[in-house]
Amino acid sequence: MLHDLTALEQGDAVRNGDVSPLELVEHYADRAGSVEVGAFITTTHELAREHARRLTSLLAGSGRPTDAGPLWGVPTGIKDLHATAGVRTTFGSAAYDDFVPDASDDLVLTVEAAGMPSLGKTNTPEFGSPCYTEPDVAPAAVTPWDPSRTAGGSSGGAAAAVAAGLLPVAPGSDGGGSIRIPASCCGLVGLKPSRGRISGAPRYGDPVGLATAGTLARTVRDAAALLDVLAGRRVGDPFWAPAPSGPFLDACDRDPGRLRVARFITPVITDVDVHPSSVTAWDDASHLLESLGHDVEDVPVPIPPDAVADFETCWAVLTALSPAPPGREDRLRPLTRWLGGIGHAVSGPDFGLAIGRLRQHAAAALAALAPYDVVLTPTLARPPALVGELRDDADPARDFANQKAFTPWTSAWNVTGMPAMSLPLHWTDDGLPVGVMLAARPAEEELLLSLAAQVEQAAADAGAAWVDRRPPCW
Repeated sequence: MLHDLTALEQGDAVRNGDVSPLELVEHYADRAGSVEVGAFITTTHELAREHARRLTSLLAGSGRPTDAGPLWGVPTGIKDLHATAGVRTTFGSAAYDDFVPDASDDLVLTVEAAGMPSLGKTNTPEFGSPCYTEPDVAPAAVTPWDPSRTAGGSSGGAAAAVAAGLLPVAPGSDGGGSIRIPASCCGLVGLKPSRGRISGAPRYGDPVGLATAGTLARTVRDAAALLDVLAGRRVGDPFWAPAPSGPFLDACDRDPGRLRVARFITPVITDVDVHPSSVTAWDDASHLLESLGHDVEDVPVPIPPDAVADFETCWAVLTALSPAPPGREDRLRPLTRWLGGIGHAVSGPDFGLAIGRLRQHAAAALAALAPYDVVLTPTLARPPALVGELRDDADPARDFANQKAFTPWTSAWNVTGMPAMSLPLHWTDDGLPVGVMLAARPAEEELLLSLAAQVEQAAADAGAAWVDRRPPCW
């Protein structure tokens, strides 16, 4: 079946003339009606067909463009936080259930220009805030490995789609773990790149610098190839990462050399017991890295507990920056209203001071970790939670506390701006995926991808290739 192929293999098939972009779109559009994991809020199959027909016509006429990348002709989806001209864009909120923008975000235009038809707007929670995807405008996004459990958030729809074979690869976004959390829940590779690696144009909606777009894929190479599509600086970007030495995909074929790996497992943002499966995944990953010749050392947690209050202040203000249209405030979820209320109560000077302190904490953490090439932690404190288990509309403060206990490490690398990846290296006895997280120095995605590809190959050599694992709905 076409969806058995990786995204890069599908791109090769298009280039070789074995399949057309339209055939790929039709295949995935057909699958969308037979597998229900809450992947999409709005489908755009006819728009995808129109785009694919144009690409297929090019192949029949002048041929594949000379500057086409390896994913040209491969379908994808757009997270519903990204405005898409002429397509309903809800931001995961019932307050925007009928909103149709007249202009697209830069990411949407970039994906279209790369020759990747979009099959729809992937599911996301309200304004991308929670670490679960249970919006009021669509069914919950669930992991294909157990539909009673969450796909994570906020890129839960994108992750569910890729893991269920409804999309070959998909962009997501990550302000506190929103790519890596769903990657762990769905058994995928999830890459949050460095701050400034992918432009936030034209809205630049995060003045703190926590959030970035990134990639969700079944393989490290697919994740790297999509990063090559998305990466790039735009005039006016408030911060940017230096250009890589070449395509990120090429980094996957390099030997990373002998690396110094720092590791810690103590939760960063809350005091919570770590599930044995997360401990096992982290410990097994440590041994695997040592077997590959890397030096693994225990280090103290590099971010102090008092950084958490500053992060929460910034998070609350960012929530307050996403208001409902006038007269629709009652359609916002209780969690959004609660966080937004906290944000509105923060004064301008206090917000500025919180940002400053957060950057000081980031600088101290980067200095402490500077001797090391990468850092290893668990991705999540436990396997995927049951749908509804973290959410608590009656007590939003408890809801927020539940989220912190679920994901006590991921936001650290949003604070520092470091690139970070979740890799599906472990599975529970009952078949649930458990990710481990690797982070590298800022702007060192190439090193991170090189190591991740080495780890992926080592897992395959040991008979545990994660790309060969298929959920029941596959």
